[in-house]
Amino acid sequence: MSTTDFIAAYACPASAGGQFDADPPLLRVRGLERSYPLPRTRLLGPRPVLHALRGVDFDLAAGRSLGVVGESGSGKSTLARLVMALDTPSRGTVELLGRDLHRLPAPALRAARRDFQMVFQDPYGSLDPRHTVERIVAEPLQALGLAPRAEQRECAAEALAQVGLRAGDAHKYPHEFSGGQRQRIAIARALITRPRLIVADEPVSALDVSVQAQVLNLMQDLQERLGLSYLLISHDLAVVGHLCDEVLVMHQGTVVERGAPQALFSHPEHPYTRALVAAVPRLL
Repeated sequence: MSTTDFIAAYACPASAGGQFDADPPLLRVRGLERSYPLPRTRLLGPRPVLHALRGVDFDLAAGRSLGVVGESGSGKSTLARLVMALDTPSRGTVELLGRDLHRLPAPALRAARRDFQMVFQDPYGSLDPRHTVERIVAEPLQALGLAPRAEQRECAAEALAQVGLRAGDAHKYPHEFSGGQRQRIAIARALITRPRLIVADEPVSALDVSVQAQVLNLMQDLQERLGLSYLLISHDLAVVGHLCDEVLVMHQGTVVERGAPQALFSHPEHPYTRALVAAVPRLL
């Protein structure tokens, strides 16, 4: 199989006009809850429970972006882990392309992972410093057994080109790159299986402001060219407003408000959303 054939085999199918059919949704979350037992405070007392998520519902259409905002401890990262099937919900379902990820047998879940990938917050910690960029980017193909080694190298070079890096960068190591370049490598790794969904957990919070804009513009361009959907976890309202079509505001594990970014941030209805908007720094 050539690189072109491989790319075509795993490319996202678009409907007429280059747009995805938004019905049914790509991602459907219903009644999602996650509770964690805490250490006992008294020897004979009941074990306390932390309710990290409480009955979260939402849909994400193909080719669209959904932002999730809230303060630390609001349940954003717990939601990301459950969508990525890295944790098990106490109750509720996460359906991607009609498949309940948490009910799939292990081999089926492994195969399904080519359709959803993740970009982490820390571009320094998420890349193995002992491996070359080529090996890092091709890792999902190797882990999922999607292509022979020679084709993995070709696909890694293609993914690096898509995020604006050169073919020669494939033989370098992560320490030879800036923070923004490392996050581009992380995005290339997420792209290599041609996923339908990318979960991005604070993907630019560790970067300088000028570099943040470059990475966000790259993500937006990739979405337009490849038909990606993003679930973007962030505490930064400006980042979410730049990239997302809809926003969920989370507080203490529940969704307290949702809507289009401009309308939501201009006229917030819930007191917690108003507090988030009021806390955004403004130039005098």
